[in-house]
Amino acid sequence: MNGPGPLGAFLQARRARLRPADVGLRDLGPRRRVAGLRREELAQLAGVSVSYYTRLEQGRSRGASAEVLDAIARALLLDDHEREHLDRLASGARRVPRPRRPRPEKLADETRDLLRSVDGVPAMVLGRRTDVLAWNTLGHALLAGHLDFLDPEDPARRPNMSRMLFLDPHCQELYADWKRKARAVVGNLRVAVGRHPEDPLLAELIGELTMKSPQFVALWGDHRVAPCDAAAYELRHPLVGTVTVTQQTLSIARSPEQALIVCTTPAGSSSEEALALLRQASDSRAPHAHSVGAPEKPHRPV
Repeated sequence: MNGPGPLGAFLQARRARLRPADVGLRDLGPRRRVAGLRREELAQLAGVSVSYYTRLEQGRSRGASAEVLDAIARALLLDDHEREHLDRLASGARRVPRPRRPRPEKLADETRDLLRSVDGVPAMVLGRRTDVLAWNTLGHALLAGHLDFLDPEDPARRPNMSRMLFLDPHCQELYADWKRKARAVVGNLRVAVGRHPEDPLLAELIGELTMKSPQFVALWGDHRVAPCDAAAYELRHPLVGTVTVTQQTLSIARSPEQALIVCTTPAGSSSEEALALLRQASDSRAPHAHSVGAPEKPHRPV
């Protein structure tokens, strides 16, 4: 194995974040030459040998028991999301990779019906790599009105929300606090990589963002892990001005690797009024956009 691998890189990054005082140690030694805790300090806290922990961090050991992982997680002060991520990385390190190119993700009929039923709010369905599998009229108009509404129908043209956030100037200007949104997206991508370490398309996405976005490189190197669940964002929309929405991620029972993203506003707020204006504008500009993920069938003459 070349390099520490995902598990070793995660352990190194988390160890670098801790200081002796964070874990109740007194730093009485010579001037520290490493960021964060030393390996021997972390091994001592976890109750494992320094040589074993070193092999684990360097990617030279594929096996780690649940008890050892628990001890390391406590020593690193991992939260629940990070602990789950550690388990997934350790499990992935034990498997023999079988690389294969996955098929394009599809939208189930039930999911298409679900998206159509929430047409009153901006919504979209994202795949496990944050590809846009479908969006409704208002979701398209709010978050990506500069793109073709039907782009998600073609796997070769599907927008990817992570790619758009880091490489599309329109999306960078859309979020008033772009850095906070970018941090959330990167944390969510870390979760995806932990769940699917052998996904070549996900690896290609990470590689592309690494090559093209210095901002992504800085955030990716931090190894923070956090799923996108619910957060409020101020958007600066080119048509209706400032809109504050709460973006919520909802799981889809029949398609657990996909997520329904909805954007809500407080009742009676100026943001709700702005979305109403946006709906009127999008209805007049894109009559075909009433279809959700598929063109409408023509009406037969009576």
